[in-house]
Formats: sequence, structure tokens, C-alpha cells
Amino acid sequence: MGFGAGVLVSAVAFDLVEEALGKGAGHTPVLIGMFTGCLVFFGGDVLIDRAGGSRRKSANGSGDSPLAIVLGTVLDGVPESVVVGLAFYESGSVGAAYLAAVFISNVAESLSSSVGLAASGWRSSRILLLWTGIALLSGVSSLAGYSAFDHVSTRAVAFVLAFAGGAILTMLADTMMPEAYEHGGKLAGVVTTLGFAVALLIDQLA
Repeated sequence: MGFGAGVLVSAVAFDLVEEALGKGAGHTPVLIGMFTGCLVFFGGDVLIDRAGGSRRKSANGSGDSPLAIVLGTVLDGVPESVVVGLAFYESGSVGAAYLAAVFISNVAESLSSSVGLAASGWRSSRILLLWTGIALLSGVSSLAGYSAFDHVSTRAVAFVLAFAGGAILTMLADTMMPEAYEHGGKLAGVVTTLGFAVALLIDQLA
């Protein structure tokens, strides 16, 4: 969790917010996008917590509602996936650091959630079906990010990139980082820094 959080912090800084600022649309759409993404994620996260998904990323979250876990995972993953499609639309490729960030963080999240689901009595086949469905939905979100921004202004693109950055940053602070510290203690800070450094190295070498 800590390593994945560090990688995603790097992605937010260098692949989302920096890219949004680079669109030349000014600071206003970037700032509005960041805080909108933050508030949308925060609101959705509060609702999901009340539905029983507060520990959806925890290996000890066996008491969570399965539906809330699904909704929470979708809330976490959709902004990341939309950015993948948008990046393909903009430049025909996706930054290696961002892809690494999404892959590493999602593997950590899904492993942790799967342990909790198994502890609550879910069969392996059912858990696999759940993650397959979420993966397909993420693919659809990427397709939407690719196709929905045809002929849109640079301000709109900057807003969407910053929106995803704000949502991801809020998710990290609300869920991944507390979970990393709970299980890893102060070592989580070291591993988070390592994740950030690895993602930065990948970005520089790509």
C-alpha cells in the first residue's frame, strides 16, 4: 500500500497536474478541477463508508458490505482509467510512470480487498468474477476518456486531468496511506518514498 501510494503521488505530480498546467489554459481550470475531484471523491467515499465499505482496502475488512467494496473500488479506479484514455487521445501513448503507478497501486488494493472478501466467506471464483467485472468497467472508462474529448478545449482537458489528480490525491490520504501506516507503522513512510523514487526514475528513463 505504501509503495503504491508513493508511485501514485509521483503520477499525480508529474503526469496529471504538471500535464494539466502544460495545456496553457491557466491556473483556474486546474485548481477548480483539483478541488472538484477532491470533493466528488470525498462525497462518494463518505456515502460508501456509510454503506459499509469503509475498510474496502483492508485485509481485515471482512465485515464490509460486498456491494460497498465494489462501489468503492469503482470510485477509486474510474478517474485513473479515464486519464489513460485521455492520454492516448492527446499523444497516442501513456506515460510509463503513470501506468506503473496504476498497476502497482491497484495490485496492492485488490490483493488486500481480496483477503478481506475471502475472510468474509466469498469463494475464489466469485472474487475473480468481481475483479474481472471491475477491470472491464475500467476499460470502458478508458474508452470514454479516449472518445469523449474529441474537439474539446484545452481548458476542458486541463480540468479533467486536474480532476483525476485531486480525486486520486484525496483517495491516497483517505484510504491507502492510513492503511499502509496501520499495518506497516513508520516503515510505511520509507516505502512510500521508495515508490515515489521508483516512479520518478521510470518517468526519466521512459
